Amino acid sequence: MSDALKKAEAAVRAAEADTDVARIVAAVLATQQAVQQQAPAPAPAAKSEFDTKKWVTIGGLGIAGCLVASLFAVAVAIGAVSVAILALVLRGLWADFQKGK
Repeated sequence: MSDALKKAEAAVRAAEADTDVARIVAAVLATQQAVQQQAPAPAPAAKSEFDTKKWVTIGGLGIAGCLVASLFAVAVAIGAVSVAILALVLRGLWADFQKGK
């Protein structure tokens, strides 16, 4: 019976080892399923294509705005020169008036 007892003990040890492996495999499968059930990471935003019409419009409006600003600056400069000339003429007239001419 000693021989049969040794065979039985070997079978028990093999069964114990198999259950440990089975538990490990079950744990790995459970972990994989849990990871797969988690919400996937959001996909990166799709890169939009270059919109030529949009940039031409922005460029055109920018150029038009700069032209208006430059015309306004020229008008202000002409006004400033006119006021300076007027001031000089009036100063000369006042000086002549003071002298009695």
